[in-house]
Amino acid sequence: MGIRVTLDGHPVEATMNNSPAARDFTELLPLTLDLKDFHSTERVADLPRKLDTSGAPEPAAAKVGDIAYYAPWGNLALFYQDGPAPSADLIILGHLDVSADQLGRATRITIEAAS
Repeated sequence: MGIRVTLDGHPVEATMNNSPAARDFTELLPLTLDLKDFHSTERVADLPRKLDTSGAPEPAAAKVGDIAYYAPWGNLALFYQDGPAPSADLIILGHLDVSADQLGRATRITIEAAS
């Protein structure tokens, strides 16, 4: 699924996977979200609603640049450090082609559907 992403006004390459949760996420677009740090590992933001997690892929540990959804809290997580062990609560939605440094300093993200 094609999306356009800007971090603090700078465009970055991004892709979404084809999971039901990723498709549900794209239904929320366009979104502009303020990001805050979480555990010096990820930037997080609250979504306007919880995503459909039925049919979620097998759990995988998040890697730098991953776009993920943390189901218990209903928030978006952007990893600038590799994440912890795989968890069924963390659903990988896609990936940003961005440096860990740029992502770790980001304060705002805009995500739009690609035309």
